[in-house]
Amino acid sequence: MATTEKLNLTMLCDFYELTMGNGYFEKGYKDRITYFDLFFRRCPDGGGFAIAAGLEQIIQYIQDLHFSAEDIEYLRARKLFSEEFLQYLADFRFTGDIWAVPEGTPIFPHEPIITVRAPAIEAQLIETFLLLTINHQSLIATKANRVVRAAQGRTVLEFGSRRAQGADAAILGSRAAYIGGCNGTACTISDQLFGVYAGGTMAHAWVQMFDSEYEAFKTYCEIYPENATLLVDTYNTLKSGVPNAIRVFNEVLKPKGITKCGIRLDSGDMAYLTQKARKMLDDAGWTECKISVSNSLDEYIIQDLLRQGAKIDMFGVGERLITARSEPVFGGVYKLAAVEREDGSIQPKIKISENVGKITNPHFKKLYRFYGNDTGKAIADYLCVYDETVDDTKDMEIFDPEATWKTKTVYNFTAKELQVPIFQKGELVYQCPDLQQIRAYCMEQVDMLWDEVKRFDNPHTYYVDLSQKLWDIKYNLLKQRNGKA
Repeated sequence: MATTEKLNLTMLCDFYELTMGNGYFEKGYKDRITYFDLFFRRCPDGGGFAIAAGLEQIIQYIQDLHFSAEDIEYLRARKLFSEEFLQYLADFRFTGDIWAVPEGTPIFPHEPIITVRAPAIEAQLIETFLLLTINHQSLIATKANRVVRAAQGRTVLEFGSRRAQGADAAILGSRAAYIGGCNGTACTISDQLFGVYAGGTMAHAWVQMFDSEYEAFKTYCEIYPENATLLVDTYNTLKSGVPNAIRVFNEVLKPKGITKCGIRLDSGDMAYLTQKARKMLDDAGWTECKISVSNSLDEYIIQDLLRQGAKIDMFGVGERLITARSEPVFGGVYKLAAVEREDGSIQPKIKISENVGKITNPHFKKLYRFYGNDTGKAIADYLCVYDETVDDTKDMEIFDPEATWKTKTVYNFTAKELQVPIFQKGELVYQCPDLQQIRAYCMEQVDMLWDEVKRFDNPHTYYVDLSQKLWDIKYNLLKQRNGKA
């Protein structure tokens, strides 16, 4: 992987992480072991699931976590922090444990994507970066997966760099879109850094640069005969664009025996124009010529175009993907779930809210996914206390997440623990798969979801159940805290 000069991102944190850290230090809590869960509360766009992404960048961040001399001087100048705390920061390294769901895994609300076990200051300090990374890349991977599923097996390229909200959003957004299922990108640096295949053809400016559309097309085909995709809507798609493309294909490509070529449309009635263009190309003998389209596409527009009989082989999806325009916030949160007492026992912690959806699941937990042995499909997810095990040789009864009085019996299933160890005592113990492996894994895991869960509108609610032991702990904490500060 190509490398560039690294920017120290340790100071990319909310300022209160540092003021709380100083307070923990002064109170003698710096070595107190805490457990934090990173999770989200609602799927974007009203979907049935999301896609986990961003773990590799978190690993890189944790490995490089340190305060520079300049950072310490900046903090000293704020006149808020003790010299002892500043010295602690000068020697700072992450020493805790992290578990995470692998990138590309379909995930559901209220289940931990990442669990951190670390001394209080360490666990608190990394909150901002973990959230911004998971929130951004999971959002884009989720949107990309929706777009790719709408395309029904047709090629989808991410075209959004120029509309992304900053360089990192373009580069890492392209990475996340690839995880979600896009076949490639227009972003060259994402190919250089991550191996996300970069491709492209021409802009309208290329066509306008020449004295005629025909000359522009002919010049391009002469230079790039093996990659000739022509933008046919600069002037008039059906009257000049497609006819000129056919003429040039006949003059330049046909004598070379080349049949691989394409046209692209970036405006107009895509359903009508692609049907007409397809007939014109086929009648001229260019049956292998691919038709690609772009211009403010999303999963719903793609779905409608295909329902209307559009003849499209490839979609270039830009601003509505790279910004997740329809719902640009993933909503991941990072909450304290437990602390360790001096005797090593674990004390569960809970956050209570009048908004029921904001009440957290306490304790150090394990996350399982149940797969039907007869279908291979995911049946439900199961949260339990860290010291519980699941016996998948026996039938289990789980609760409907929408109504705790309604149960479902799970039988003939295999239970798989979803989170894997990433760091142990500050040391990396996880081997990151390459991006192609992550993308393939994502496609495989999405295929294991029932179609009802994958609906764009009103998807079936997937079961995420708590074990009886975990539910009892949560219920007792709610009772204890009711009316108490």
